[in-house]
Amino acid sequence: MIIRKAKLSDVHNIQELVNYYAGKDEMLPRSLSMLYESIRDFSVAISDSGELIGCCAGGVCWEDMAEIKSLAVKEECKGQGIGRMLVEKSIEGLKELGVTKVFTLTYSVGFFEKLGFNVVEKKKLPQKIWTECVYCPKFPDCGEEAMLFQIP
Repeated sequence: MIIRKAKLSDVHNIQELVNYYAGKDEMLPRSLSMLYESIRDFSVAISDSGELIGCCAGGVCWEDMAEIKSLAVKEECKGQGIGRMLVEKSIEGLKELGVTKVFTLTYSVGFFEKLGFNVVEKKKLPQKIWTECVYCPKFPDCGEEAMLFQIP
């Protein structure tokens, strides 16, 4: 398996994977247009057979802050460290850009705690983070926890 930056040819598979979990109310759906516009933010996990088995986006949203979003790993591939590797790859790229803080909104608090994220109050994050939340049918009470990671 390899972790690499996403390519345009990955967009349809990313959408299928993300929207699978969106259909289970575990994340926001992504349109093809949104994915093409943000493809540079994505990293993907590719199996030895060439199948896209995971994805993660690290999107800059302010001068020193970025968000980890659209983290998804195929059900049958969970528990193999793929999600961790995808988040680490995203943080590595964000660090190169000069980002010092990374947040996520998640239902998987334990997973992100293992990666060094800490739960914070949503209101402590800049309003800019809510740009996508307004499209969520659960807004404003989605139940997701805000978590923050300080890049060393």
